[in-house]
Amino acid sequence: MTLTAVILILISAFTHVGWNLLCKREHPSSAFFLLVNTLGTLCLIPALILFGSAIPTFPTSVWILLVVTGIFQTIYILGLANAYQRGDLSILYPIARSSPVIVVIIVTLFFDRADQVTSQCIWGIALVAVGMFILPMKHLSDFHIDNYLNSSVLFALMAAFASAGYSIIDDEALRLLRDSPALPIAGWQATMIYAFFEGLITSLWLGIWVLFQKRGRILMREILKTRAPRALLAGAGMATAYTLVLISLAFVSNVSYVVTFRQISIPLGTVFGILLLKEPGYTPKYLGVAVIFTGLVLVGTG
Repeated sequence: MTLTAVILILISAFTHVGWNLLCKREHPSSAFFLLVNTLGTLCLIPALILFGSAIPTFPTSVWILLVVTGIFQTIYILGLANAYQRGDLSILYPIARSSPVIVVIIVTLFFDRADQVTSQCIWGIALVAVGMFILPMKHLSDFHIDNYLNSSVLFALMAAFASAGYSIIDDEALRLLRDSPALPIAGWQATMIYAFFEGLITSLWLGIWVLFQKRGRILMREILKTRAPRALLAGAGMATAYTLVLISLAFVSNVSYVVTFRQISIPLGTVFGILLLKEPGYTPKYLGVAVIFTGLVLVGTG
């Protein structure tokens, strides 16, 4: 990983945990996340105005991948909203953020790109998995299947798998886009346009899910009347966080490094959940985060 990638991912991590904290405080629902995602996407309109002339040069394959990644983003948002309704940020945020690492590495190895993953990276990912296993326990001897097979954790895992899916797709789409000989603008400029359309397509898919339900329409009207400013703030954070991640993909040799190192936000999510949301702090929770963080350091330096 280059220094540029590290800086971009660190800024993204702080921003990401910030908008998740705000959404958790706002009694999250699919309708609230729809508004957050839509307002965040609108924040990228200046990029569309400045660099939009390049849109006709986007390869057809990129547009197809945009439609698919929008589906994965929608599943991610639905999983996150349902998880936050049912459990603590300090547990669910680390699970949702750390699990994609394992999925991405498996896919990377499956597609014969093992030469891009070092043994140190593998050890780091193993520690991430161990830390994720420890997190839900209240005591180190407290191994019960109910700690993992409950609705909040399952929805967090749903979000995690979807996150891995859109990360892999975005990596491939942006490689195709940056390598296109017809592209008349810089890679980071094309990435911002890509992020706009990814957000737009996600809002379309999510809007179908939310607005075709009576309860979803009622919630949306209530949110627009009372919580629109906070949704705008969270949306700006969402757009900024993931756009920085997309830009960072141009400065790494393998998407697994980005997906893993951006999990630096995990300790922040746990600490903020305990300090700001007054969630209980257990020894396994701190230990799990410490183990995950150690794994991230191994990956980030590997």
